[in-house]
This record gives sequence, C-alpha cells and structure tokens, in this order.
Amino acid sequence: MITVKSPILPTKQVFAKRPDTPHELDFEAICVFVATGFFMGEDTYWKDEMCLLPAHDHELDADGYLFKSTSNFTWHYSPRDISFEQATDEYIQLLKVITKEQVGDNPVILALSGGLDSRSQALILKDLGNLVHGFSYSFDGGFPEHKISAQIAQYCGFTFDGFSIPKGYLWESIDELASILGCYSEFTHPRQMAILPQLKAMEGVFSLGHWGDVFFDRGAPEGITEADVIPLLLKKMIKPKGLELAEKLWQTWGLEGDFKSYLIARIETDLAAIKIDNISAKVRAYKTSQWAHRWTTTNLSVFEAAHSITLPYYDNRMCEFICGIPEAYLADRRMQIAHLKQDNRLADITWHAQNPFNLNNYQYNKVPYNLPYRIYNRVQREWNHLLGKPYIQRNWELQFLGEDNEYELKRRFFETGFNSFIPKVIVEEVYGHFKKTDPIHYAHPMSMLLTLSVWHKRNSVCV
Repeated sequence: MITVKSPILPTKQVFAKRPDTPHELDFEAICVFVATGFFMGEDTYWKDEMCLLPAHDHELDADGYLFKSTSNFTWHYSPRDISFEQATDEYIQLLKVITKEQVGDNPVILALSGGLDSRSQALILKDLGNLVHGFSYSFDGGFPEHKISAQIAQYCGFTFDGFSIPKGYLWESIDELASILGCYSEFTHPRQMAILPQLKAMEGVFSLGHWGDVFFDRGAPEGITEADVIPLLLKKMIKPKGLELAEKLWQTWGLEGDFKSYLIARIETDLAAIKIDNISAKVRAYKTSQWAHRWTTTNLSVFEAAHSITLPYYDNRMCEFICGIPEAYLADRRMQIAHLKQDNRLADITWHAQNPFNLNNYQYNKVPYNLPYRIYNRVQREWNHLLGKPYIQRNWELQFLGEDNEYELKRRFFETGFNSFIPKVIVEEVYGHFKKTDPIHYAHPMSMLLTLSVWHKRNSVCV
C-alpha cells in the first residue's frame, strides 16, 4: 500500500483510480464544471478517476486504486478568549515563521498586486533578509495595477518587473496551458501564462498569497440566516450564464432530474458534513474545502511550471489558526489592515480595491469624497473609447474580441469531433449571444466551451 497524506489545503491535486467503476464520462460532474468553473469534491471528467480529497490520509494500491481514505483534520470554530491586538500579533508572528520556513535562504519571487495579501507578504519579507524580486501584470489597455505593485517593491527594497498582458496571447500557449492544467480550469484566469518564459528566467522560489483574502475576511455577510446559505453559495459558485449552459447540456445528455436540484443536493450534503454553528465560519470552511482545492490550487500549477511554489496561507498552521479566531476579528480584513498599518509608508500606497484611497483613508471611499475620482475616471474611459482604445477589465476581452480571436475560437468551436460531444446548435447559441446580445455574461460559457473543446481534442481517442 502507498499512503498519500493530503494537507488541509494541498498545493497540487493528486488523482487516483476508483475501483470497480466503468471508464465512462461523468456528465454530471462536467455540468458542475460548466456552471461553476471548477469540479467539486472528488469529481473528474471520468467516473473511474478521482481527485483525492484534502485533509485526508489516502491508501492506494500499487496500481493507483484508492483503498481507503481517513480524515486527518476537521474544520471547526473554536474562538479563543483573546483580544484583537493579541490575535493580530499572533497572526503576524505565524506569518513570519511560516514564510521563513517555506522560503529558507532562497531568493524569493513575489507576485505583487495592489491588494492586501501580497502586501502583507512584502512587509514580512522586507525584514527577512532574502533577496526578493517582485513582479506584477496589468491588462493591455486596463488599469495599470503594476504601478501600485512597483511602489510597494521600491519601498521594500525589492527589484521589480511589471508586465502587460497582451491581446491574443492565449493561442500560442493554449496547448501548453492545457497540459499544465489538465483542462481542470478554464483558460482565461491564469493570466501568468502570458509571461511564463519571463517567470522561468527569474531565480528563486515563488511566495504566493493565495487564499489570504478568504481566511481574513467574512465567510458570509453579517446577519445571514441558515435559510440564506444555499442561495448565497449558489450566487457565489455559479458563473454568469453558467447555469443556463449546464442545464442545456444536462438535457442533451439525458441525465435524470434537473441540474439545479442536483447541484443544490451536492452543496447540502457537503455543508452538512461541516459541524460548525457559526454560519460565516461554516461558509469559509466550505469554500476552502471546495473551490480553494479544485479551482485555486489547479491554477497554482502554472507558477509551478516555472519554479517551486510556497504559500504561507495554505500552511496547516494557518488553517488551524483561523479556526480559533473570533469572526469579528477576521471580518473586513481587520487583522491584515492592522498589520499593514504598522508600517505607515506601506499603508499609504494605494489599495487597488479602494482606488484611489489607501489603508489609512479608505473609509472615505464613498460619496461625496470619491466623486472627483469617479467623474475623472469615467471621462477618461469614455474619451479613450472614442479614440478606439476601449478599457480592458477582464482577460477574456483580450482573448475573445476581434477578428483574430474570432478565427481561433471558431476553428475550435466548430470542429466536427467536438460538435459530436457538444452539439453545434448549443455552441452557435452561446457564440451568438456573446457576439450580439451580452458579451459580459456569456464570456464564461464561451470560456467553458473553449476548455471543453481543447480537452476533447486531447482525449478524443478515449471519449
């Protein structure tokens, strides 16, 4: 027997074979993937293949078949009787210890943004003594977030590279990206793929701040009731028009019942297994055990294709620490903000989510204080649009709009083999709505069809 010990938050997915199960497509699981952008639980494309659950010890035989899984961690909410200041001090010390243990004496490659997670890492790394090289990226024609990152790097004494994500980069790298991701994530999210050669040329280990924003914020809105949880999770999980496409495929493949009822039942079952009374903590635990593992972790593999990765917020000790902190302390990023405000100059740098305000004055990001910026920003966008320079906010706008992108999409969407898997009439309907009706909301179904098209081509012999 081979034992695989999965941490609470694995940094990579491990797959195993399911015994006594036919090698058939799992159409129900694929419908969930289409609706949400990630597979749930143990699901994969195939009924006889499974993704090993996090926080379990798994026993596999020599042929890779799962024999038994045993839980090694149970999510709980056990708030300690401590002050906010004490909790914050413990968090800072824990982040420092974990980060140093993970990076050792290696040079560090720090993915910086205008947010709080990577800025918190920067504040820790600034005093550790490692050589640190920061990098960031912005969309070509979008908000120059890398300029905020550059200010953080400069203040902390890090070297820095800022990159622009170009239009249509996906088509030159889509086959490599499919191989890296296994087609378990849609292709327009890991924009770091656009700069993978530049990342490979850097030296060191990555320090990534993924999932800090979930751990150190509310799991659910204040005042939410038990009856509100399922609607809340459906709203968070289902992507725009993802439900519509999933329901069409459910009917096309002749599956029993209806898709939405199936998805709700899955969520209810998984929620019931989390024995936490506090709704906010329960939702956070659910999100961590589901889409942290099956969506966020999937996309980490792009970074790992360049260098080794470290993730302080993924560490078991951080997961366990969160379970003992009162929800009121975690809400609204309070602990992270308190940490960062210990360095006034770092806190004075713009917080992207509260642009143009920073951590010392973001409470003024409301009318009338933010009106001058909002008016200026709108006028600037409209002026650039008149000049033929539309404002880019999302990666799909660079990959799906324009004649060149249209050619690349059509040759994958309307390939005979793929249309035997996803009927041409469904593809045409989605593409027509994207082109003529509502590109923003139909971008997700477009991305899912692209992902399934590439997956189908790579697996056409097996399907």
